[in-house]
Amino acid sequence: MNATKPLTIVIVGGVAGGASAATRARRMNETAEIILLEKDPDVSFANCGLPYHIGEEIPKRDSLLVATPEFLRRRFRLDVRTRHEALSIDRQNKRVEVRCGETSGITWIDYDKLILAPGASPIRPNLDGADAENVLSLRNLNDTDRIKAIVDDKQTKNAVVVGAGYIGLEMVEQLAQRGLNTTLVELQPQVLPLLDPEMARPIADEIEAKGVSLLLGRSVTGLVTDGNNQVTEVRLSDGSTIATDLVVMGTGVQPNIQLAVDAGLEIGVTGGIATNDFMQTSDPDIYAVGDAAEYRFGPTGKRMRVSLAGPANRAGRLAGQHAATGQSDPMPTVQGTSVVRVFGVSAAMTGLSRGMAKRMGVDAASVTIVAKNHAGYYPGAEVMTLKLVYQAETGKILGAQAVGGAGVDKRIDVIATAMQFEGSVRQLSGVDLSYAPPLGSAKDPVHMAAFAACNQLDGIETFCDSDADLAGKQVVDVRTAGEIERTPLAGSPLSSESEAGVIAIPVDELRERIGELDPSLPTVVSCAVGVRGHIAARILKQHRFTVANLSGGATVRNRVNFD
Repeated sequence: MNATKPLTIVIVGGVAGGASAATRARRMNETAEIILLEKDPDVSFANCGLPYHIGEEIPKRDSLLVATPEFLRRRFRLDVRTRHEALSIDRQNKRVEVRCGETSGITWIDYDKLILAPGASPIRPNLDGADAENVLSLRNLNDTDRIKAIVDDKQTKNAVVVGAGYIGLEMVEQLAQRGLNTTLVELQPQVLPLLDPEMARPIADEIEAKGVSLLLGRSVTGLVTDGNNQVTEVRLSDGSTIATDLVVMGTGVQPNIQLAVDAGLEIGVTGGIATNDFMQTSDPDIYAVGDAAEYRFGPTGKRMRVSLAGPANRAGRLAGQHAATGQSDPMPTVQGTSVVRVFGVSAAMTGLSRGMAKRMGVDAASVTIVAKNHAGYYPGAEVMTLKLVYQAETGKILGAQAVGGAGVDKRIDVIATAMQFEGSVRQLSGVDLSYAPPLGSAKDPVHMAAFAACNQLDGIETFCDSDADLAGKQVVDVRTAGEIERTPLAGSPLSSESEAGVIAIPVDELRERIGELDPSLPTVVSCAVGVRGHIAARILKQHRFTVANLSGGATVRNRVNFD
């Protein structure tokens, strides 16, 4: 490289990854020429905040503008070119073909280092009517403006959201809070398909409690339009129709990799641009970050796409530094940590769910606990369910899910932190967490889950999954008679008299009534959330029973669909 010529770094795409790369590159190299190309009019905006502006929780649109082109030019001396779309990469001559949207002119821009942050695009259904003016996805500020204009129209009464992932759920919440009659349609039999079913159930219950019509296990098969190119009805796979004034598609995203494919860059096994630990592609002078790139996934060590803003920001920062200086820290593993709030309930996860582990062939165990976010005796404690997934032999933490009220995000963040350092459930059980009655408990939900996992590793206790088939098992319910009457245990084995084959013995009477049980039968104990079940399991195990504690007790099992 000519020593007298400044380094030229070209970045394709702004928002999280591209803007972070550009500003870090400038901070590390004051003399470099840094050109940031963005095909949209806004180069850096709060993508995750878009639904909340539609719902007017974020009242000012300008609050979503993280950094304007003018700000980036003034503070970082970046050459920001909005409405400029990269069309192709000439790797041999190290240049990018670019079209200016304002003039439609084509030009070539030379680079020494190229950073790709093209992001991802919403998946649009291949249906007649999908191009109607009131069928929209939420990707950028232009989409936000169009959706909000429809919602603000006093004639708008009904809305249909398709897809119950994070964006779909956030849109359902905001539309319902704006007073629209809202319907959520999801192809899978649960909301938040990334979660295990019993962990997603409280979100579904909350949605329905807030008056939203939830239609699971159904797909959109048609969109009926009028003469003004407006969808008026949505047709579903069960033959039903829904009248609507707005359709929001939240059916997932696909990475924008065509530019990389055409340039001959290697594409990874999960469909993202393949990268190394410094976010370099198969061409070391070209980097890739954000939704279109692959990262090393912590629980498996394999590279995969993780479409989240946090990893995009961190990857952009490191790629910008490496491009500007030739060195940086390697990109850390990504755990896929995420959280969503839906009305009064939040759900969060990190790493692998139990279902994901099974599909990937990962040998995993799990425990589920139900606890309060702070000391139960202090007013206002809210209940959460926490599921911890770990290697069955070593106890290495593989993932966690939590659902409930306040404090869900904190617990998942603690576990994600432990995972970042390849921690085990034993180490997690000893983490020194802060405690004050209004804010936490001396034995935090994180500790309780880790204690249960350690018990299983040590052979002190065996757990039965909440959705397990209990046929052929001696099931002992150690709750009080009143509790059992109010909330019978779901999915119980049936006796020959066609009654629930559950033996009810309150835990405080178990020692005196142990003769009513057959020690030769495999036994499962259950209570409300698993705490009394733990005591019962310890009693029976020491009386030579082969016994397992139902994970999460009746509370979690009763969320499982046994139809």
